[in-house]
Amino acid sequence: MESEGKGWHCGSLFFYMCAVALFSPCVTGQIRYSIPEEMSVGSFVGNIASDLGLEPKRLISGKARVFTADSSEYIGLDKENGHLVVKNKIDREELCGEISACSVSFDVIFENPMELYRVTVDIQDINDNSPVFPKSQIDQEISELAVLGARFPLESAIDPDVGVNTLQKYTLQPTDHFKLNVQIGAGGNKNVEMVLHSPLDREKKKLHKLVLTALDGGKPQRSATVQINIIVLDGNDNAPVFSQSSYKTSVVENAPKSTIVTRVSATDADESSQGIQYYFEHTSSTVKALFSIDADSGEVKVIGDIDYEKHKQFTVKVKAKDHGGLTDSSEIIIDVIDVNDNTPKITIMSFASGVSEDAAPGTVIAMINVQDLDSGDNSKITCSIDLNSPFKIISSLTNYYNLLTYSELDREQTGEYNITITAVDGGNPPLSSKVILNLKISDVNDHTPQFEQESYTAFIAENNPPSTTILTVKAVDLDWGPNAKVSYFIIDGDLNGAPLASYISINSDSGVIYAEKSFDYEQLKSFKMQVKAQDGGSPPLSNNMTVNIVIQDQNDNAPHVLYPVQTGASVVAEIVPRAAEVGYLVTKVVAVDVDSGQNAWLSYKLQKTTDRALFEVGLQNGEIRTVRQVTDKDAVKQKLTVVVEDNGQPSRSAVVSINVAVADSFPEVLSELTDFTQGKQYDDNLTFYLILALAVVSFLFVVSIISIISVKIYRWRQNKLFYKSGSNLPVIPYYPPVYADGTLQHVYNYEMCGTTDSRMSDMKFVRPYSQNTLVSQSRMGTVQREKKEQEVDDLTLEQKPPNADWRFPPNQRPGPSGQHRFHTLQQRWTPYEKSRAGAHPDEAGASAGVIAGTRPWPNPPTEAEQFQAMMVAANVSEATATLGPRYNPQYGPDYRQNVFIPGSTATLMANPQQQVPQQALPPPQALPPVEAPKAAQTPASKKKPTKKDKK
Repeated sequence: MESEGKGWHCGSLFFYMCAVALFSPCVTGQIRYSIPEEMSVGSFVGNIASDLGLEPKRLISGKARVFTADSSEYIGLDKENGHLVVKNKIDREELCGEISACSVSFDVIFENPMELYRVTVDIQDINDNSPVFPKSQIDQEISELAVLGARFPLESAIDPDVGVNTLQKYTLQPTDHFKLNVQIGAGGNKNVEMVLHSPLDREKKKLHKLVLTALDGGKPQRSATVQINIIVLDGNDNAPVFSQSSYKTSVVENAPKSTIVTRVSATDADESSQGIQYYFEHTSSTVKALFSIDADSGEVKVIGDIDYEKHKQFTVKVKAKDHGGLTDSSEIIIDVIDVNDNTPKITIMSFASGVSEDAAPGTVIAMINVQDLDSGDNSKITCSIDLNSPFKIISSLTNYYNLLTYSELDREQTGEYNITITAVDGGNPPLSSKVILNLKISDVNDHTPQFEQESYTAFIAENNPPSTTILTVKAVDLDWGPNAKVSYFIIDGDLNGAPLASYISINSDSGVIYAEKSFDYEQLKSFKMQVKAQDGGSPPLSNNMTVNIVIQDQNDNAPHVLYPVQTGASVVAEIVPRAAEVGYLVTKVVAVDVDSGQNAWLSYKLQKTTDRALFEVGLQNGEIRTVRQVTDKDAVKQKLTVVVEDNGQPSRSAVVSINVAVADSFPEVLSELTDFTQGKQYDDNLTFYLILALAVVSFLFVVSIISIISVKIYRWRQNKLFYKSGSNLPVIPYYPPVYADGTLQHVYNYEMCGTTDSRMSDMKFVRPYSQNTLVSQSRMGTVQREKKEQEVDDLTLEQKPPNADWRFPPNQRPGPSGQHRFHTLQQRWTPYEKSRAGAHPDEAGASAGVIAGTRPWPNPPTEAEQFQAMMVAANVSEATATLGPRYNPQYGPDYRQNVFIPGSTATLMANPQQQVPQQALPPPQALPPVEAPKAAQTPASKKKPTKKDKK
């Protein structure tokens, strides 16, 4: 199948490209292909993508498709390869009939942008049809008197092929009496007839059988045969003759039935010419269905529905035959006159149902094809659209129109259009058809939000609760969808040095403005702010508007009396002479109210007035004046209480007391001043403050007692744990080298308290001792406790005179020469991983290495050595003997008389007769100065040092 199509394409198939100047830029050109008929479905027609110079992907992105006006799709489009293929099998004879030039035209339409290409495919005829005679046998009666040269028409064979493939020639066998004569008719048809060239003799042969063969010009050649039976008749020497060799007439399409089209007539020279019969000769089925002929009269009438769009002309062969069998033939050419009976057909080839409102003028909206099957003026079509619309329609190609935008669009004015396209032909009367296109205008963000008012003014009372609604602003955006969604914002600003957002907030969706805090009219009376309305378009558009917010005053401030000044420490009295006249001005009360309006209108009145009141106060001005003469019955001391009240709702007031003395002299007034002080008013809150102070003092006292008890319990628990953990630990002294004279100069006692894991250690210097004194090592406690016990008991032990046997000769004295101080290191282990440390002031820097607790032992003692050291209290000599080589005697001095065993009352004394050698630790080597670690404080060590400790 495919190879056959390719063979035709490479061999006889051709195409050409016509680049023509067209009315519309969307119509690019015309291309033509040629293929044979009867190609199988799917056969290759042409590569339209390559022939048009397009990329294959353009067919997919442009949604390429094939459009035909008559909805008959013989050619399809393969978008993947860009090929035109046969979609339905094509029969040229069925498609075009007798027309030799047969073609199929269609349009290929692209979108984005819209483009149109006209494609014409010529259908080449192939010899697929053989000539066919209407009858398989022809019976012809001929009189024996027929003259030589007499013609006898025969029914021609029919071959639907065209060109060389159609009927080309006839042959007749045998040719004893007849020969063939082929004539070309007006329509190019071949009319065949027999011509008598040898006389017939009925008496010799009554029946002659001939074979007529029709041959076409195709390869391979096809043929058809028919048998002719010649019956020889006796008599009738003249054949009928038609009055015209060809009749030409016309008939209107859709003519009613029985309409007479024409009348034929023939005459015969014989006397029996009245017996001539008329017949249609080898007519097609179409002619038989539309026309009929009266055999006697020769009238041709309409018997079917004639359609100009199907058949524009008919050629009918008619035969006249007399009773003797002689015939004559003629033809009738019937032209069909077109009637405007077809309305224009509108086909929407491409239509964009929506267009953006910012589309430029000239944007193609739709491509339209209009067809009218009529002819002539009846097929001339005029397309138009509604007036007063922003669109226009123009012709881009024959029977093709483009709908374009003519002016700018505005969706806010018209959101959609119903465009009525009217096609009118040129008939009389004209026929028309309409189609309505619904075009929606898509929105573009071209309108800013508009507030309902140019500015807003809102009033809010002061002392409002937070989140109070002040007002609602509203903005409208004429756009649609997200472009019309309005959000509200407050433009940043400052108000009284604070951000505006701390005072006011706005709901971005509803436009409701809220108060974030309570307003005070006395601090802020009004302010302005800018509110921005912004739509949701891209890019967004916005508009600003000013909001005036006015704070309304409330009566939240009581009047404040400026004069007279009320003080609790002094007494001020106004003096009124006894001879004062009525209306005497005593004093004037001056008060103000920080509120405004009616809330600040003040009125004055006296409180607790009697019937015989001596004074009155002005309601508006606060002036206190006498209302009568002063009498002897009036008290010298007068106390007036003036109430100052504002005009608010509810009203607020202030009270001021004024002392008035009715006297003529100042000394008289002084005698009464002491009485004024007795009337002093006490503050109502004084009792509350006293009770509160008493409660606080009681609470602090209880807390102090609890703290003291807790500290005591904690110290007691620490001492108890200390005795449990360190009562059996021995004191291992460090023996420094002997000095040059063999005596011990000074002894410094250090007491170190360390934890069992030695992560934190503390060493504290206690006090120096004289050379004849050793510290008591039987007391196991903290440094503070040690000091207290020493202060109370003042226990000291005098050192015995040194034994002369202890002295060494100079050459046996260990260590470097010179004087050295004798240091004794006393170690105590304390629980809870806490320790204390102190250093001798004179050796804080030089003996840092010693203070660190690393020099008394060359290597850390093992657990066995520590355990053996604990046994010294029971048997010192045995323990000394078993301590190992570390405590073996190297030098002769014996200090056992000065060694005290912790936890025991035994004292090791020196025995000159029996000296047990003891190990003296090696002398301390010079170490680099090391900073002593800071000791962690314990509850006991947090105690402040006394003056004695500081000294």
